[in-house]
Amino acid sequence: MDLQLAGKTAFVSGSTRGIGLAVARGLLTEGASVILNGRDADGVDAAVDALGSLVPEGEVTGLVADLADADQVRGLQDPLAEVDVLVNNVGWFEVKAFADVTDDDWQRYFDVNVMSGVRLSRLALPHMLARGWGRILFIGTESSVNVPADMVHYGATKAAALAVSNGLAKLTRGTQVTVNTVLGGPTYSDGVARAIAQVAEAQSVPEDELKAAIGAGNATSLLQRFLDPQEVADLAVYLASPRASATNGAAVRADGGVLTSVL
Repeated sequence: MDLQLAGKTAFVSGSTRGIGLAVARGLLTEGASVILNGRDADGVDAAVDALGSLVPEGEVTGLVADLADADQVRGLQDPLAEVDVLVNNVGWFEVKAFADVTDDDWQRYFDVNVMSGVRLSRLALPHMLARGWGRILFIGTESSVNVPADMVHYGATKAAALAVSNGLAKLTRGTQVTVNTVLGGPTYSDGVARAIAQVAEAQSVPEDELKAAIGAGNATSLLQRFLDPQEVADLAVYLASPRASATNGAAVRADGGVLTSVL
């Protein structure tokens, strides 16, 4: 299926690795021009080079910015005015006991997981509405619906981002602009892979064995394994395309069946 993304320009936040990079690769493969983003110039350059090698005919550039910093986001005003597709992917997570999460930690999580999407969308949405077409997509998580006890800070801030997405969609009524969220399930991203590698080393067990055991040990997962970032990205790329014109204000699941309730 041609997703009709040729000629579109997309900005993907936090896209030097993991789901963000997979989304960027999918958009680039479908013909969109893609702007990558990360906090580290070397990381952004490496990701641009990697995607350029994978899709030599594609147009991929990078912008360095810490999206938790309001001033740095304001510096993206000009490029954000030109994008047709905004993918709010950047996020931060860690397993941490509720009592150990400080006020400063909460503020950092809120700035990264919520305010980055608020600020980027505030820059991009008016121009999309003026042009008459656009896509804003939030890469969310099943943890925003079923908040983990050991990541209350993460689940709560991602729930707030889900609410922002739903509210923004109501501003697009009667237009060809849509705002949606992808609810991903447990995904073997770079951060998860590093955490499992550390635990495997500490417990002197093979990493693949521990990965499989954790995936299969999720009682509500129908897949009984970790998702690959590309599996979440494939749904995101579709929702970013003109083909998804009838989907707006939705929380669409790519969760492997982890969530047992209907949204």
